[in-house]
Amino acid sequence: MTDFSDLTLDELRLAMAPAVAEAAIFDGWSDAAVIAAASDVGVDPDVARLAYPGGAMEMISAWIETIDADMAAALQQDVLAQMPIRERIRSLVQYRLDAITGLEEALRRALAIMAMPQNVASSLKMGWRSADIMWRLAGDVATDYNHYTKRTILAGIYSATLAVFVGDESEGKADTKAFLDRRIEGIMKFEKAKAKLLKSDRETFSLTRFLGRLRYPAR
Repeated sequence: MTDFSDLTLDELRLAMAPAVAEAAIFDGWSDAAVIAAASDVGVDPDVARLAYPGGAMEMISAWIETIDADMAAALQQDVLAQMPIRERIRSLVQYRLDAITGLEEALRRALAIMAMPQNVASSLKMGWRSADIMWRLAGDVATDYNHYTKRTILAGIYSATLAVFVGDESEGKADTKAFLDRRIEGIMKFEKAKAKLLKSDRETFSLTRFLGRLRYPAR
């Protein structure tokens, strides 16, 4: 069990995040949620408030960061490396969904806050960060434009999956799982088509250059 007595404010921000998320089911992402969470873990409410100077978005960001960290600890690269790439992505996203199962109301309220115009930029950064962590755990080492397209696409798919998840009342969240599987299949088809196209372009360019050298040999 975490000892909250000697934590810095930044450490307290993350340590309390799961309790704040639980409280947000009833109190929303509010000062009341922080006070309730502080009471649950035995922290002075005034100190707890100092851990979230940014208000609701700070609380939500801390919650997402704890999910990122727990996912990275539970699904390490050496374990994921044994799986096909689509299973790596599916397992990473599914871990996140399992982690927030039972917290749908807190998620619903968080998504509403994140969608506010003044919070959109910060929300996109959070989504990008989580997508980047997932791709790195999946073994992606791309440094060219693929680095950005993969993360943008995954962040979009994860966001869409959360929108389905939050209202999914099917047994075992079957509808969400089916939705996720379809989206991941779409990623795989896109990546294969892109790789084929790029390979074709490279081969065409190389052949043209070769024929040019035959016609105009270097002097």
